Amino acid sequence: MASEQSSGQKAVAGPGRPSVTVRFVQFVPLGAVVVMLLDCATDFFPDDPVESVVGIVTPARLALILGLLALIAPVPGRARALLRDFRTRLDLPIGLLVAAGAVATYGGGHATAPLRGLLTVIGCYYLVVGLRRTQPESWRAIGIIALAGVTAAATSAFSQVTNETPTGFCRTGLLTDVACDAAGDGVLIRATGTFANPNLLAAFLVLLLPFALLAAVCVDERTARTAIVVLVVVGYGALLTTFSRAGYVAGAAGLLLLGGAYWLAPRLADRAQRRLFAGLGALALLAAAGVIWAVSRAGNSLGVRGQAWEAALSLSADNPLGVGLGRSGAVISATAPGDRTFVHAHNLWLNWLVEAGPLGLLAMTAVAVIAWFSAARAARAKSVIGTVGLAALSGFFLMSMLDHPANLDRIDVLFWCVLAVVMAEAPATWRRRPGAAPAPVPAQLKRPRHGPQRVGVTTAQVPAGPSFRQLSGHPA
Repeated sequence: MASEQSSGQKAVAGPGRPSVTVRFVQFVPLGAVVVMLLDCATDFFPDDPVESVVGIVTPARLALILGLLALIAPVPGRARALLRDFRTRLDLPIGLLVAAGAVATYGGGHATAPLRGLLTVIGCYYLVVGLRRTQPESWRAIGIIALAGVTAAATSAFSQVTNETPTGFCRTGLLTDVACDAAGDGVLIRATGTFANPNLLAAFLVLLLPFALLAAVCVDERTARTAIVVLVVVGYGALLTTFSRAGYVAGAAGLLLLGGAYWLAPRLADRAQRRLFAGLGALALLAAAGVIWAVSRAGNSLGVRGQAWEAALSLSADNPLGVGLGRSGAVISATAPGDRTFVHAHNLWLNWLVEAGPLGLLAMTAVAVIAWFSAARAARAKSVIGTVGLAALSGFFLMSMLDHPANLDRIDVLFWCVLAVVMAEAPATWRRRPGAAPAPVPAQLKRPRHGPQRVGVTTAQVPAGPSFRQLSGHPA
């Protein structure tokens, strides 16, 4: 009996299976990402700096530090992450962004807390990149996390609407803002979900809903996939309860991209046909946006944004180094006419121009352009991660033209995590040099099966993400 137990233990701890220590160290980065993304959805970590663990180390930053250390720590039996595993096409723009933020902060003698926040979200970016590069199968976990986050925020939003819970935000008629205490039969509550503002909830759903579809690839059984699709539909329904006009346009853009890539593109062999349908889709989106803004009588809303944009441009001319990170709302409120209080510039890129000057604007523009084109290239190669990333980023960038949801730390963390998932799918450079290592995007994955998994598979044999055949249930 003792000999049988001994042989069984040797079989379990054989060369094909990692040790308990290796498996634990591999889990820590993924656990850190789970904690960060669930905090984005539910805000279960305290926001007050007084609640920090040690000094400026908050619970979220502690999870981030532990995740990064686990990636690079040398552990016997496991290849640790190397510098090349963290390299992406956004390294130079990120460096410029940090430099611009540091110059604006220290040059103007402002508080350093916003700069630490910027370094935190960039740390989240490289944590997700390192996780995706060292553990290619982690795309499954990312899909499940996205579905969990969408479910938490969406069900909370529906609960507010069905129970008529006051949120402080109401609309009536054709998406016209009204005071909630005005009562009346036509007043509709704008759901905020787990956020303080319906526009923030809309931005969260626009960013995460496409990634929730990855959870459908993780299961074989049809009814399980049906349940996942139902939860995604609930998420899009929650987007409707926000009554966010920009959210509607952004969500529609994401759905058009997802539907076009999944159903339409494979049926269009001619490039001219694909361009024609892409153009028609863009025109339809612009027409829908125009109709929404017209029937909702959005003139006053756009007028307020116009005041913010005019003040932002005036401030940028007078402050070439920026007014300091996190200070755009205060200085715009002091510059714009009237007594309205602004929190930000109502535009992602103008906000960076005000806070970090032209260098910050250049860096953020480069981040957006490089990330979008990288996602488009991956989507063109039939990558599901590239396609959902393209849908998420396109919708978010559309919203960011009229709003700045990334001004909230939780949305900012989610935005950089989405960037990381997309950029980890692409090589660090646009063109591979002769004799250089191949791109970190391996071949497509076969459909997963339940039961024992193969062991001893090298990283080069494991793909970075699923294919469209896998999503539709066909073998690769």
